[in-house]
Amino acid sequence: MAISNKRSLRKPSGARNTSTNPKRLSNMAGNSSLTEKGKLRVREKKIRGGNSKKVILSIDVVNLYDPVKKKHQKAKFDRVLESGANRNYVRRNIITKGTVIMTDKGEAIVMSRPGQDGVVNALKKVI
Repeated sequence: MAISNKRSLRKPSGARNTSTNPKRLSNMAGNSSLTEKGKLRVREKKIRGGNSKKVILSIDVVNLYDPVKKKHQKAKFDRVLESGANRNYVRRNIITKGTVIMTDKGEAIVMSRPGQDGVVNALKKVI
């Protein structure tokens, strides 16, 4: 079934919303790319205007920023500790923006959008 980005057909009161414009291909939503733990797999996705996006399907290394040392470094991704997007993402080790992950350098918060940006940038948690 297709996923649409259009407004709902029902109002909060339960009344019907009427639309003046017809269904269009530009209103279609894309499939969600659930970035998992694993060997690096990247897919290129065509977007509007003839451009493209890099979508990460799985990754095992993140770019980690340490605010104390003010340095960037690569860190090995271990597992997802908590996710504000969906509690089942913790079990499945799916990374989204705002997810708290465990790396070999300690806990970190994901600051980028892996399904949109093509990289996983994280901020080390200061305890």
